[in-house]
Amino acid sequence: MAISSLSFASRPGFPLRPSLFHRIQKVRFSSVAAIETLDVQENVIKGNSRNLGDCKAPEWKKLSSKELGLSNSLISMPTKKVLNGLKKNGYEVYLVGGCVRDLILKRIPKDFDIITSAELKEVVRAFSRCEIVGKWFPICHVHVGDTIVEVSSFSTTGRKFKVDLRNDIICPNDCDEKDYVRWKNCLQRDFTINGLMFDPYKRIVYDYMGGLEDIKKAKVRTVIPAGISFQEDCGEPLSSIQLHHLLPVVCDSFLFAARILRAVRIAARLGFRFTRETAHFVKNLSHSLLRLDKPRIMMEMNYMLAYGSAEASLRILWKFGLLELLLPIQAAYFVRDGFKRRDKRSNMLLCLFSNLDKLLAPDRPCHSSLWVGILAFHKALADQPRDPIVVAAFCLAVHNGGDILGGVNMARKITKPHDISFHELTKPQDLDSEMLIDEVVDFAAFVKQVLNWMTDEYYVSLAMAEYPQAPYSDLVFFPLAVYLRVCRVFECSRDGPEKGFMPKQGRKIDYEMLGLGGLQEVRHAFARVVFDTVYPLN
Repeated sequence: MAISSLSFASRPGFPLRPSLFHRIQKVRFSSVAAIETLDVQENVIKGNSRNLGDCKAPEWKKLSSKELGLSNSLISMPTKKVLNGLKKNGYEVYLVGGCVRDLILKRIPKDFDIITSAELKEVVRAFSRCEIVGKWFPICHVHVGDTIVEVSSFSTTGRKFKVDLRNDIICPNDCDEKDYVRWKNCLQRDFTINGLMFDPYKRIVYDYMGGLEDIKKAKVRTVIPAGISFQEDCGEPLSSIQLHHLLPVVCDSFLFAARILRAVRIAARLGFRFTRETAHFVKNLSHSLLRLDKPRIMMEMNYMLAYGSAEASLRILWKFGLLELLLPIQAAYFVRDGFKRRDKRSNMLLCLFSNLDKLLAPDRPCHSSLWVGILAFHKALADQPRDPIVVAAFCLAVHNGGDILGGVNMARKITKPHDISFHELTKPQDLDSEMLIDEVVDFAAFVKQVLNWMTDEYYVSLAMAEYPQAPYSDLVFFPLAVYLRVCRVFECSRDGPEKGFMPKQGRKIDYEMLGLGGLQEVRHAFARVVFDTVYPLN
């Protein structure tokens, strides 16, 4: 029997590091005058202790994609090819998770995840360029041109629980076998707004977790109670009563720590707020982040800062006391700046990332070297404030491949007023060309010195030392390759531009090269972000 295909749209120094146990023991959560804490209502904790068997299950919804304004034309071409390939082989296929949420919100998904009734080995047989990856949660990577489409199977997405659930999972009333398989998979999702499935052939969106209601309310809510989802001590199995309506998460500290960072990332990107219960446990289990390995932290931080929601991410990290653990140097700046946890004001660091966000989007990210470079630049300027023309000349020199003399000559032509609200910028002085060159050389050297400090665990551990009851962190998660790339971005010389370097012409950004860390694009974007911050359009 012929199976209809999806229509193809034509749219285009190394100090000694204390032990892990020692580091975790040093995390403290008492409030001090210098570090404002977030008040949490007591009934959040009491509410979490209720009998989970009494929880009212969300109402199931099956809505047409047309009713939700969801069009198949928004699905990427590589994803359509994989969907069609599996469907033509007789398998059930769905889009699942954040991509469905983003499509409903009329946003461009960062990527598309597919789940299918096919076994992973059957997926491999269906495509010429496909391999199974992952040990604990295996999935398929299907290569379509230069794009990788991730495909998971209903048969392999079930978690390995520490308790036998075969007699505890109760099938909801009035559900057929396919409903049960979909429902069971959605129970294993992290947040309700990610627990949606979309059948692009039947054009139906399945909502078993109340995700559509939370999208409507702009809320980030865990699928199961946050006290379990973010659970710190997973030593004891849940009772059969607790399991009556709910599946527990894996008892793994890495899982709930990563989930906290995903919650921040989603809230920042969508402009959503945490439910009261989720907010409570995000804040009070924040110390679990120190148990994540560095590559995972770097990945999650890159998702936050490189995809167009950096300012919002930094605000949320600060609001819930996570910034002190992940970026202590920047947290110390917030404290010294008198920045409150719920502060609606801005500062230079937030303005820099706000201007970065204007250049980026989920489908147009930057390389991590750009946001790491911005952090280093701002730290240097906060520690040693400079004349605006020095900052302008430095940025222009970076843009032009390190040509300081050229940057100075261009900066002298600026007549635009600078933003006087930033204490990082001093009152303009009458500097002759030689003095200005010396200032730029000195500042360029200091930026690189700061970059060294940001990758020194001992220096990082001292960032919040003047606030005795602040959480301890000596976390450095930037990989060596990123450090070296940022160093090259900031190479400046009196002797002219880097040999063979051609400065970018015009304002159009090559996002493919920016995402890959192309030196020309990263330098161009850095200069634009800083210049637009120091000399705003308004």
